[in-house]
Amino acid sequence: MDMLWSGWGDPAKAAPLPEPVVGLLRDLLGVKPCAAAPVGLDSVAVAPSRLDAAAHDELAVAVGGAQYVRSDAESRIRHTRGKSTPDLLRIRGGEVGDAPDAVVLPGSHDEVLAVLRVCTGNGIAVVPFGGGTSVVGGLAPRPHGPFVALDLRRLDRLVELDDVSRTATLQPGLRGPRAEQLLNERGFTLGHFPQSFEWATIGGFAAARSSGQASSGYGRFDEMVVGLTVATPKGTLQLGRAPRSAAGPDLRQLVLGSEGAFGVITSVTVRVRPAPGTRLYEGWRFPSFDAGATALRTLTQDGPTPTVLRLSDETETMVGLAKPQAIGDGGGAGDGLGAAGCLAVAGYEGEAAETAQRQARVHEVLRACGGEYLGEEPGSSWAHGRYSAPYLRDALLDAGAFAETLETATFWSGLPELYEAVRQAVTTTLTEAGTPPLVMCHISHVYPAGASLYFTVVSAQGDDPVAHWAPAKQAACEAILQHGGTISHHHGVGTDHLPWYTREIGPIGAEVLRAVKATLDPAGILNPGILVPRSEDDR
Repeated sequence: MDMLWSGWGDPAKAAPLPEPVVGLLRDLLGVKPCAAAPVGLDSVAVAPSRLDAAAHDELAVAVGGAQYVRSDAESRIRHTRGKSTPDLLRIRGGEVGDAPDAVVLPGSHDEVLAVLRVCTGNGIAVVPFGGGTSVVGGLAPRPHGPFVALDLRRLDRLVELDDVSRTATLQPGLRGPRAEQLLNERGFTLGHFPQSFEWATIGGFAAARSSGQASSGYGRFDEMVVGLTVATPKGTLQLGRAPRSAAGPDLRQLVLGSEGAFGVITSVTVRVRPAPGTRLYEGWRFPSFDAGATALRTLTQDGPTPTVLRLSDETETMVGLAKPQAIGDGGGAGDGLGAAGCLAVAGYEGEAAETAQRQARVHEVLRACGGEYLGEEPGSSWAHGRYSAPYLRDALLDAGAFAETLETATFWSGLPELYEAVRQAVTTTLTEAGTPPLVMCHISHVYPAGASLYFTVVSAQGDDPVAHWAPAKQAACEAILQHGGTISHHHGVGTDHLPWYTREIGPIGAEVLRAVKATLDPAGILNPGILVPRSEDDR
């Protein structure tokens, strides 16, 4: 199944907001119904493909047939941009000026290499395309002439499972659920469940340094990777001869997080773990976000660490976004939590005896930190609806609201200041523009030294929603850099974050990236404008 072309996920799962929620948006935020309904797919006009017949034929030979080079309007529309709110607002309005000129579907590593050779020879840019879930402009090259979307869905196999080493080699086009199913059938799990899990792919997880909702127990995706095969315009990179090595810098790290700018990942070898016999989730209440963050830090630094560990601030808890399906089903805000406090969710996965022991020790720590045990219902409710938020975002857009997310990370000592700075930056900017927002936040990824902050912003759309949001996004990014955060913890750089990423890594760091790009992709065909700063960006 293809994802909804103008929204998120499975169209059958889309549902309108309950009328009481629409009324609250109107009364509290001034949200008005949309002036016009989104355009239909058949009404979207796409410019003629800029690929000439000779290049089209060469690509068809490279991938084993003309059926694997698609230039019809629907295929090109479905591969236009990603799934950020600005992306969706533009495509709902029929704006597809940066649609690819064709969609190419290789079936092997060698076919990817052949496509790169053809595109290099013809000056055609290549945008690797997995699940299409980028929210940072990672699928819209800039500036661009003719370009193709390299859809990797045919590379969808579990190539090898080494049950002695507990590693699996997976092809990049495998979506999260299918990869997990194949591993489960052999008694293993990857344990990687980001919010995009149902639609994102293994290659995308690696290329964007994805972080799953069970990262406390299983780690980030880049921590799982032990080997990579990469097709580049210069040839093949085969990386990872051992789990760890002192043979020079780890070149795997050049590819992880490279967002398709250095090469196309054609296989990923990851460490896997035995599938858990027990999965248990629970809720806790803390009197404040600071108190809850202290509890999370205590667990992360001193143990024991749950498999899932997350904390919603007071606003997110009150609204009920910690359990987004409750909103979509008309459930009360903060159901079961009262009007004050912050909801924390802890989850435990593993064998029953070990899980019970770990849970008991976690309870001791959380109670000592001032937590109130709420039982399993809040945790189970979160787990049931943890992939619902993107559908809720679509329903908010349908109702005339603007809803977008942004995220960062920093060290524990700087977390309170960063949290307040970003909230204030977004609130002030949108309020001054006449659309006071609701700004919510949660911590969902924790480390001994620090944690992530994930913000959700809801407001009225304004006359031009995309332009209206831009100053708030810019203010948030400035606040992140000025107050010690990284410009992205797990969404990536793309085009949206490139100016701030350039400042984060500094001119020498930017020069290093350009040198890598020049070596692996001398013609600059791979995802131009993504990740790698131009030389003029340093000035």
